[in-house]
Amino acid sequence: MQTSHHSAFDHWWEYAAENYVTWDDGRPVAIDLYYDPVVDKHRGGSVGLIAPAWYLAPQRREIAEAGWNMGAMIAGLHRDGDVTGVQDPRMGVMLTQLAGEFADESTKARLWTAADDHFEPTWDRDLGEFTMGFGLDEPHPRGQWNARAMAGWVCTPGAWGRIFNEPNVAKFDEPTIVNVDFPRVALSEARWDGDTLHLAAQPQNASVRNTRTTITVTNLDTTEGWQLVDATGVSRPLAASGRDIVVELTADNEVVHISRR
Repeated sequence: MQTSHHSAFDHWWEYAAENYVTWDDGRPVAIDLYYDPVVDKHRGGSVGLIAPAWYLAPQRREIAEAGWNMGAMIAGLHRDGDVTGVQDPRMGVMLTQLAGEFADESTKARLWTAADDHFEPTWDRDLGEFTMGFGLDEPHPRGQWNARAMAGWVCTPGAWGRIFNEPNVAKFDEPTIVNVDFPRVALSEARWDGDTLHLAAQPQNASVRNTRTTITVTNLDTTEGWQLVDATGVSRPLAASGRDIVVELTADNEVVHISRR
């Protein structure tokens, strides 16, 4: 897609690069987190380079990668020995998030091994929720910190940048799943490979396991000839409901396949 919606950032970055970024021989080494024009006071330092790296990754990747490398150096990831800094969840979350986009597999694993001692990963089996408490002893997990850390956990190198620079616009014309009975049931897999929908219905907890649930498949060229093949290989035809098809699934987290016969 060729648009000019990004031009506001480009204009801002020209000014920011000259006024808010500290350069050393052409390399960024700090970004201001705060500037007071009344007293002409800049405040930022190396953390200022790390903090916006996730947002800069799809837009100015070389700057974002410099932020990751700065954080990795501070944490000791570029040398042997203990990983430091992750005991502070603010730094730990930034590092684990950025590691998904920039780190190799072994570095990412090393960082998460150190973070696990401080992030307090916890399963609530009744709610079907996995969260991290970060050792804060709070009644509710920090939503933003959990989201950012888990974004880094699921991200593979370059994946975050590709969402914006190589967007999958074809998905808007492909079969789409709606009307999931969430949170009672979630979809641990919902993937269209060009011919087949691969689905797995994950139960919220043990009381829901193996119960029946329905989903709706929309955005179809035709509702004729669709079938479901379950995990055992048994197939059954799927009936139309208007312009959609309604599919009954078992909440057992087993992958089923929906395709045209």
